[in-house]
Amino acid sequence: MTQLQAAQKGHMTPEMEIVAREEELSPENLRSLVKEGRVVIPANLNHKGLHPFGIGSPLRIKVNANIGTSPQNTDLDMELAKIKVIESLGAEALMDLSIAGDLDKIRQAVIKSTSLMVGTVPIYQVLTERTDDVASISPEMILETIERHGKQGVDFITVHCGLKQEALPLLDKRVMGIVSRGGSFLAKWMTVRNEENPLYTHFDQLCDIARTYDMTLSLGDGLRPGAVHDATDAAQLHELKVLGELVLRARKAGVQVMVEGPGHVPMCDVQKNMELQQEWCHGAPFYVLGPLTIDSAPGYDHIVGAIGGAWAAYHGASFLCYVTPAEHLRLPGPSDVREGVIASKIAARSADMALGIPSALRREEEMSQKRHSFDWEGMFALAVDPVKPRLYREKSTHVSEEECSMCGEFCALKMHQQDK
Repeated sequence: MTQLQAAQKGHMTPEMEIVAREEELSPENLRSLVKEGRVVIPANLNHKGLHPFGIGSPLRIKVNANIGTSPQNTDLDMELAKIKVIESLGAEALMDLSIAGDLDKIRQAVIKSTSLMVGTVPIYQVLTERTDDVASISPEMILETIERHGKQGVDFITVHCGLKQEALPLLDKRVMGIVSRGGSFLAKWMTVRNEENPLYTHFDQLCDIARTYDMTLSLGDGLRPGAVHDATDAAQLHELKVLGELVLRARKAGVQVMVEGPGHVPMCDVQKNMELQQEWCHGAPFYVLGPLTIDSAPGYDHIVGAIGGAWAAYHGASFLCYVTPAEHLRLPGPSDVREGVIASKIAARSADMALGIPSALRREEEMSQKRHSFDWEGMFALAVDPVKPRLYREKSTHVSEEECSMCGEFCALKMHQQDK
């Protein structure tokens, strides 16, 4: 049974018990959330050594980090090094977006190397293996690739099922057109073959595969806006409504499902986007890339994404896909991955705090207590990134003193304590 089917039958799985304990919820409360589809626990039956996490409201906000090879860099060791960085900073999931090299070998190595939830975009493998003749690709070839990912232990897959032929003319007024690789490929496939999106027409077969392995479907937004100018336009909203239809079909089939969202969205539109998704997609967990609130900060898009991510999470998003400083510029290296995870973890913690998650409230209060008592080791242990603040402290002229070098003897805390 899938996690959803087990919850529907009143069963508690080991994964539910772990999530309930870590989220400080009663097992029955957690089971009810899974049954309703408000929470998913991506946990492929073939992913050995997985540490499960729950995604959805009212749980803590989770963070995903992307890795993956490119035609210019197929170094598997570098991708595995990125995974170590991701794990060390407390992200809950990673996606292997490799598009070059031996993709099956890379994916198997990634899954074997980590206890984090692993996601993929199977259509990327179809694209790389058949890029020379798109017209020859059949729906059966796509489904076979998806099943291969399931057999290998992938916990969740992005599938761009909601992009339909009738939405393509709606792109004419966009600045950036289609920025999703999967979305662009499927649009080309539909145009070349003059057929409807195979992931939509074969959605029942897709659900059969997902159910077999308990592989969570992450309904991708192939028409997500790639510029703030294009946010919340007719094309994006058309696809979102289709995804809402598919959420119900997946749940009926016993398949766990979440929905992916934008993209590039100005701050004034973020709340509206989150509310529309919750309404149209029947409370399914919302997985957002950023969103990026401006387009003009190359090199700092991790900060832009964190701003949008915190705001989106406060208004209903459950899962934040990180953005690195290398976004739009190059393949990210381990240091870029580090910056991206930290920025998204800050966004997630900010939203958890604002939403009143008990563990988040306790952590921030404890941090303040450590700071008040000059407990530097305690502060480092609670920090999003324990490495950087320690390095700053070690390079301080006041490293042997209680206070820091900013105020020295005029430290407000010390003066206040002396007055008591």
